[in-house]
Amino acid sequence: MVNDTIQRSAKNASWTLSQEAFDRFLSWLDDGTGTEGHAYLEMRERLVAYFDRKNCLEPDELADETLNRVARRLEEEGSIRSDTPAKFCYTIARYVFLESLRSNRTKEVSIEDDARPLVDNERQRTDEQDKKEKMLDCLDKCCSALEPEHRDLIVRYYHGKERAKIENRRLMAEHLGISMNALSIRACRIREKLEICVRKCAIKDA
Repeated sequence: MVNDTIQRSAKNASWTLSQEAFDRFLSWLDDGTGTEGHAYLEMRERLVAYFDRKNCLEPDELADETLNRVARRLEEEGSIRSDTPAKFCYTIARYVFLESLRSNRTKEVSIEDDARPLVDNERQRTDEQDKKEKMLDCLDKCCSALEPEHRDLIVRYYHGKERAKIENRRLMAEHLGISMNALSIRACRIREKLEICVRKCAIKDA
């Protein structure tokens, strides 16, 4: 049942895989777990749902086209290790979706010419987001490592915006019985410790 469904959807694609290449594609989608084609069916269902949410008229055909292009890429390059199978499939799916929106298309757009820049841009955005999340995680760890009074001071020091922040710092200095300048110096010292901690954490997790 699984194999019949896979072969049927594969035949809908404009480019035909050899049996050897198709088996390698299934193995790549399985990611070594040996799901006997179920990973392919699950990925196809997810892609169909993706194109359906985009209000595409032929979500099944676009899902097959996406998998076909990924399989061709795998056969041409031998391996795809830059992303997980699911992530790479969705990246190519975005390209297929954008291509489907083009009207009066006069020739087939080369995946090497257009899809790769899209993949690279998507990967760059993902890398930037991952880096930001890592830095935030490091900041949380480093803040947790501070002494409670220092953690409270630095959080309150940067709380608020513009005039509210200034008034907040004035009240903090008044509560601590120190000048605004002395409060600023304390906050700067704590911030320096945090910055050093975050840099070390980021390097360690890189």
